[in-house]
Amino acid sequence: MVRDLRIYAQAREASVWHSRDSHGNEVDAIVDWGDGRWMAVEVKLGSMDAVDESADTLNRVCQKVDHDLTGPPARKMVIAASGYAYDCSDGVTVVPLTALTI
Repeated sequence: MVRDLRIYAQAREASVWHSRDSHGNEVDAIVDWGDGRWMAVEVKLGSMDAVDESADTLNRVCQKVDHDLTGPPARKMVIAASGYAYDCSDGVTVVPLTALTI
């Protein structure tokens, strides 16, 4: 899935990176547009419970980022196996895999 995300990002002249901090907190992908905008992405193709856990992980990791250096994330996204796209009250967007297109 991250390989596909890289293909989509490259079509938009962005880069994709994996992120893990010194405490073992990680995010599946960071999409970096190179102009200060970035997006944190978790991929969860299992149950909706996993989607909720991933949203919590995204929020926890993004809170630890020094926004004075990087700016806040433009978006926090969980890619799910199916369902509908929706925005959570905590600022995370859930998007089904089938909605990703170039």
